[in-house]
Amino acid sequence: MEQRINAFEKGQNAMKAMYGLGAYLAKSPVEQSLLNLVYFRVSQINGCAFCLDMHSKDLLANGESDQRLFVMDAWREAPFYTDRERAALAWAEAVTKITDGQVADETYAQAKQQFTDEELIDLTLAVTVINSYNRINIAFRPLVGTYKVGQFAVK
Repeated sequence: MEQRINAFEKGQNAMKAMYGLGAYLAKSPVEQSLLNLVYFRVSQINGCAFCLDMHSKDLLANGESDQRLFVMDAWREAPFYTDRERAALAWAEAVTKITDGQVADETYAQAKQQFTDEELIDLTLAVTVINSYNRINIAFRPLVGTYKVGQFAVK
């Protein structure tokens, strides 16, 4: 596919708002490795190739296993995710998909067992941010495969 607009170059002023959210999340009490797993999973759900390329490269560079990424789409059946990761992935899916106009009570209860109120708010913000990035990338088709590890790291 051909790139339509380089939103990160042409939309620098608009993207500054998104970068501010990323800077906030970089300081979140939710561990960055978990946020990156959430970013990867939400990008799978949304079919955002650029974000999948980016987050897989960052995850692998930070020590994530190939196996966990290969089976992420079936994380419920795979034995190698922690209870905290499972709660985060379930929350991310529920917030992304929003079926029946709400997140199910059981999904909320599972998340509350693993996360403080502040962490759950940050996790929800992370899910909304990656959903926004996915939609920007899906709309404007950045060149997939061009991302370099740490390219968009908060400085």
